Amino acid sequence: MGVRKRQSANNRKEAQKSVAFAKLTNVPTSPRKMRLVADMVRGQEVFRALGILKFSNKEAAGRLEKLLRSAIANWEAKNDDKAQDGMLYISTIFVNPAPMLKRLRPAPQGRGYRIRKRSNHVTLIVDTIDNKTKKIEE
Repeated sequence: MGVRKRQSANNRKEAQKSVAFAKLTNVPTSPRKMRLVADMVRGQEVFRALGILKFSNKEAAGRLEKLLRSAIANWEAKNDDKAQDGMLYISTIFVNPAPMLKRLRPAPQGRGYRIRKRSNHVTLIVDTIDNKTKKIEE
């Protein structure tokens, strides 16, 4: 690895240390269904987002609620501080497709229909609201 590449990798690692995030991989839900739930909470304050997810009747909401609680716990561990109401918000949340399981379903006349069982990866990043206002002012 060259010097420049190593320096940029180290800079990225240092920046990552200050960011509190949580990842959920290989969730057996289609990415489209998960994105519907992720769009509901994107940019929300974390405790408001927890309320939205708790009372949502979508199956993916339960998984995202658990992921959000994990991200909050990660932020508390990194900052040695308890998260208070109105302190944290969801700065970034994105859903990427994961590998598909391909299955065959028997069909008439000796054919087989392909069934694609989709899955996804979710990444959620929380940040303080103070940082949000600083970014807006700049």
